Amino acid sequence: MTDTLRPYGLRTEQRHEPLGLGEPRPRLSWRLESARHGAAQSAYRITAADRPADLDDPARLLWDSGRRDSGDTVLVPWDGPVLRSATRYHWRVEVWDETGAAAGTGESWFETGLLHRDDWVAAWIGRDPHAQPPFDPPTEEYEPLGEPPLNLRREFGLAREPVRARLYATAHGVYEASLNGVRVGDVELAPGWTEYHHRLQYQTYDVTALLREGANALGAVIADGWWSGFAGFDERQPARHYGDHPGFLAQLVVDFADGSRQVVATDAAWTERPGAVRAADLLMGEHVDASLVEGPWRPVAVLDDDPGPVVAEPDPPIRVTREVPAISVTERESGRFVVDFGQNLVGRVRLTLRGVPAGHRIVLRHAETLDDGELYVANLRRAAATDSYVTGGEAVEVFEPRFTVHGFRYLEVSGCAVSPDDMVARVLHNDTPWTGQFECSDPLVNQLQANISWGQRGNFVAVPTDCPQRDERLGWLGDAQIFAPTASRNADVGAFFARWLADVVDGQDADGAFGDVAPRIAMLREAAPAWGDAGVIIPWHLWRTYGDRRVLERCFDAMVAWVAHIHRHNPDLRWRHRTGNSYGDWLQIDVTTPRDVLSTAYFARSAQIVAEAAEVLGQPDVAAGHRALHQAIRYAFIESYVDDDGSVYGGTQTAYLLALAFGLVPDDLVPAAADHLAADVEKRGNRLTTGFLGVALLCPVLAEHGRADLAYALLQQEEFPSWGYSIRHGATTIWERWDGWTEHGGFQAAAMNSFNHYSLGSVGDWLFGRVAGIDQTPGSVAYSELLLRPLPGGTLTWARAEQETARGRVACGWSLDGDRITVTALVPPGTTAVLEVPTTDPASITGRPGALDRTGRTLRLSSGHHVVTATFSKELP
Repeated sequence: MTDTLRPYGLRTEQRHEPLGLGEPRPRLSWRLESARHGAAQSAYRITAADRPADLDDPARLLWDSGRRDSGDTVLVPWDGPVLRSATRYHWRVEVWDETGAAAGTGESWFETGLLHRDDWVAAWIGRDPHAQPPFDPPTEEYEPLGEPPLNLRREFGLAREPVRARLYATAHGVYEASLNGVRVGDVELAPGWTEYHHRLQYQTYDVTALLREGANALGAVIADGWWSGFAGFDERQPARHYGDHPGFLAQLVVDFADGSRQVVATDAAWTERPGAVRAADLLMGEHVDASLVEGPWRPVAVLDDDPGPVVAEPDPPIRVTREVPAISVTERESGRFVVDFGQNLVGRVRLTLRGVPAGHRIVLRHAETLDDGELYVANLRRAAATDSYVTGGEAVEVFEPRFTVHGFRYLEVSGCAVSPDDMVARVLHNDTPWTGQFECSDPLVNQLQANISWGQRGNFVAVPTDCPQRDERLGWLGDAQIFAPTASRNADVGAFFARWLADVVDGQDADGAFGDVAPRIAMLREAAPAWGDAGVIIPWHLWRTYGDRRVLERCFDAMVAWVAHIHRHNPDLRWRHRTGNSYGDWLQIDVTTPRDVLSTAYFARSAQIVAEAAEVLGQPDVAAGHRALHQAIRYAFIESYVDDDGSVYGGTQTAYLLALAFGLVPDDLVPAAADHLAADVEKRGNRLTTGFLGVALLCPVLAEHGRADLAYALLQQEEFPSWGYSIRHGATTIWERWDGWTEHGGFQAAAMNSFNHYSLGSVGDWLFGRVAGIDQTPGSVAYSELLLRPLPGGTLTWARAEQETARGRVACGWSLDGDRITVTALVPPGTTAVLEVPTTDPASITGRPGALDRTGRTLRLSSGHHVVTATFSKELP
């Protein structure tokens, strides 16, 4: 890093160089870096052109913003000409520093997709049930999975080499396309999962290099996926939530040097025949027969010439992001082999077979854990999680399923002997850029952070799921809202959540009620308290974290409608009616938090957020009305649930946490309420009772009210129930429940016992925000003003974190050496920071380069790298 102010990490619609952008007025962003203290952007200029070279020619620019005196770097709207479909735009940003001097530049590009309905000429195609000769019916072995996947082909010729070619494709189901026998792109399980009847995503691929002059062939395999396969715990299996059969929609657009164009689209000219994939389902598994003798190609059926609600994919797709090698293979009786990958993960296995005769069947079964050395699969419920492969007789064959996904650490292989070198686990999830890192001196806490991260990877697959292994895998709103702050520490999930929120809004009913899940299948009732409130909480979080005003605008009417729905059915302002399934503090341990305490607290919080969002969006009347509503709910909560001694009705940890965190305790009773909370933790031997909703607040609220000692005691606790207990017993992801397995009870009820479920990992936000110290002030947006509050405690001797925010890289950490503490901080250009030095002796603070001023133990820092030391005592103020 040099002293020169430099833009980096250029993004369009929060994505790096997106191919197939669907926004007609995209927003451009960049981050800043400089080693110089006080560096800041005072102005910027954006230029855009058709080609990179044209950016240097003023006469060939498509857009020139001119110099704009502004420090804006986040989501700057495109103010150039109306964008054309299927066009690549190159853009450059130039910045001027705080002195007005010209500084660095950065370049990037984006390419639009098909922006208009009439850009599509393709028709939906699928299997023709009347094709002759008829397709063989599925064998008894695969019959429960229904029809085999579509295996489509279209031959075509090109008179000359193309200069540019794009494939636009989507499916009813999940698909994989190929050109001339080569797989197209690296996207998995495309087109992903959305509210298909409202929005069906298409993907854009650059296939120029795969085409050739002369004969070419475009192919695709389409399995049932979420469209018509097993999805959600629905009694109808396959559930067929959206349709009965898979379909395919695609068009290949080929451009030549002379300006001419050739389009190959799905139509009646396509053909189909059985392929090697005999059956494939997301939950049940995939079955491939490489010995299959291919039959004749048959005509397809044209299903519809209207493309329907197709939209460009707006966020990072699912990809294979890493490989995990096998660490051991144990032979069991009957020629079975149990493989341990050492990490509970989500994806599939790539198996290499050598010298296995043709017609030999190999079966792969998956599980998260073992029971007496055998796969424990009872908790998968109806999800078979079984893949199989019939060999074709080649010297070397590689089997890797393409249309299924499993949650597993262990694999059972039957049908052939294997060694660790024969296989690798391939990890799948939405490829959200990883932006955060936390570490400290305690290996147990580091393992906790690793478990949180792996839980996030495994459950961010198309939607934020509740679990990746059993027959459910739904986008539960409550789980998502409680984990979103932690998720956005680990990765840039802005575009991912913004896309999913469209499904949340589409699932809202006419009365204003959101659903418990999005997309809204299987669970069709009104959302429960804290679950439906995700439709309010997450848009606000995206605004605060990423500065995404557009998602706030698009969700705002739905946010208002949700609060109005609650108010309409609860005019006394205690939320007791129309509470859906009212899950309460789900999977709390040994206590029951009164449901009306929890629901009324969330009613107050949602009303407060809507008021704040209305202020941001310039709707003062709406803001005033919801501020008044919030105050009235707060008064009702205090009147009904808070006693004069500061006790909260129910007396559970979560009851106190909600009341304190949401500001529902009179100011003069806050210390007493905090004491009641602390007393409950202490009387249980520093153990928690919180479920999904309380756990995110536990450490933050204790620390905020002077009991960091208890927060650390809970963090480092290894006895049941605790995070450390699961880690001590081998957990490599966050468990769904505290008692998923215990020494005294064994496995919990198999009906609901996931070993990969992120909700109880929501403490991760506190690891970044207080243990390491990276946070932002209450009025800050997208980390424009940092609040650095490192909080040493427990047995930790050091901790540090870094986070790639929307504006640039932030880091904060601390280390102890005897009675001295050293705090390090990195503040990105254009950002200021308030640093609270953890010391009881402000006079001992030394070494504060770049400090703008000081009040007691609080320093106000400019951008740059800072090192501060001070006397340390655990008796912090």
